Amino acid sequence: MSTLAHAERNRLCDLALEVGAEAPTLSGDWTVKDLVVHMIVRERTLASPGILVPALSGLIDRATERVGRRDFTDLVEDLRRPRLTWAALPAVDRLFNTAEYFVHHEDIRRAQPSWVPREMSAAEQHSLWRVVTTTGRGLVRPAGVPVLVRDELTGREATLRHGSDPVLVVGQPSEVLMLLFGRSEVSGVEVGGPEERVRRFRSASLGL
Repeated sequence: MSTLAHAERNRLCDLALEVGAEAPTLSGDWTVKDLVVHMIVRERTLASPGILVPALSGLIDRATERVGRRDFTDLVEDLRRPRLTWAALPAVDRLFNTAEYFVHHEDIRRAQPSWVPREMSAAEQHSLWRVVTTTGRGLVRPAGVPVLVRDELTGREATLRHGSDPVLVVGQPSEVLMLLFGRSEVSGVEVGGPEERVRRFRSASLGL
C-alpha cells in the first residue's frame, strides 16, 4: 500500500534529478547530492546509529565518503527503491520516514528561487498532523516552554509541551512540521503567546 512517505520519497527523487546534484538545500550548506548521500547512509548502512550517537560519528563520516563517490543519478535511483531494512518497518515508515522525506523534499523545493507553496490533500495533511502530534513533543523540547499547536484547516489542537500560558503555533500541519524541524524562515505559521516565551521558542534550536 502506498504511503505518504513513499510518495514523498518519489517526489524528492524526481526533484533532485530535475534541479541537479549541485543545487542548494535548506539543510545547512549541503547540496542536493549531499542530502541524498545522507539519506542513503541513514537507511542503508550499518553506520546509521552514528547519526544520533556522537561517539559513533566516525562511522558516518567514512560511510558518507564512500557513498559520496558514487554517480549522482545512480544514488537517486538507489534512494528511490526502498530496501528491507529497519527503515522499512511500518511504524518507522509511518512516522519517521514521513517526516524525513517530507521535510527533506521541502528542503530542496524551498531552497530554489522559484519555489511556491504546494497544495496537499486532506489525507496527506492528516498524515502530517499525526507526525506533528507524536514526534513534535521531542522537537520542541529545546525551547523549554509550553507549546500548543493548532491545525488551521480543521481547528484541532494538540499539546506538545504542557504548562499554562503556552506558545500557540497555528498553521497547516505541513507548515507546522517545517517549523518544528527548524525551518522557521520558510514556514507559513503564526506564533503567539506570552512575549518572553515566544522569544525563547523562536530562538531555540528546534528539531532533532
